[in-house]
Amino acid sequence: MLRKIVAALVLPLGMMQAAAAAEMPKSGLVEDGAITYGVAATFAPFEFQKDGKLTGFDIDLIEALGKKLNATPKAMNMEFKGLIPALQGGRIDIINSAMYMNPQRAEQVDFVPYLKIGNRVMVKAGNPAKITGRDDTLCGKTIAVTLGGIQESQARADDKRCQGKGLAAVTVLTLPTAQDSALALRQGRADAYYDSTPGSVKLMQELPDVFESVGDEFESNTSVGMATRKGDAAMQEALKGALKEIVDDGTYTALIKKWNLPPTVSIFN
Repeated sequence: MLRKIVAALVLPLGMMQAAAAAEMPKSGLVEDGAITYGVAATFAPFEFQKDGKLTGFDIDLIEALGKKLNATPKAMNMEFKGLIPALQGGRIDIINSAMYMNPQRAEQVDFVPYLKIGNRVMVKAGNPAKITGRDDTLCGKTIAVTLGGIQESQARADDKRCQGKGLAAVTVLTLPTAQDSALALRQGRADAYYDSTPGSVKLMQELPDVFESVGDEFESNTSVGMATRKGDAAMQEALKGALKEIVDDGTYTALIKKWNLPPTVSIFN
């Protein structure tokens, strides 16, 4: 009798443990057994191409999540502005591309946050434009930004602020990628560009005689998230469950260290 009671208790416990593990949705996927994600691989150190292969923090992250979910990550690399339409159109299951969370995007997609980062004003080494930060020294200048990214919204807000003060307008130069923005600055087509703090650190490490940052970090609590279709509760639950598992086993912290991100990017401290 005692054995039967123990067996009855063990079975539900095993079932609860299995249910607690992260699982992929049973339907609605682009491909069964896979997690098809959209990425704009132009935003180092989060996603970029090296020797023809995708690499970066987000690429390692989705690989780790895929292992927890028993699903193979499959990337669809595209322009950043095409990510949300691809998700809404059912061509991808999620967006995994260091997407900054803002109210406008939250109207179109649901988010699973996993990082928080700040931004820096980048200028040419020597600062020929005499910019001192995200302040009035930007008025009358040209700022290069990624089309559709949060930096475009920030630059347009700066233009509005400058004109509201009766100062010269900011020219917002929109370009397809962060690399294009950096190149525009290097070539003198822009006076500054906005980059994430981790991205700016990587850039200055690689090209210390070409770029520098000025002023303080701004909007340092910008949340970054993976995006799912509106109302896709099953995918939200899967990603959150897998994310909790890699936080608990130390993988999340190890990836932050691997990619030389500041510890402050973690939202799980």
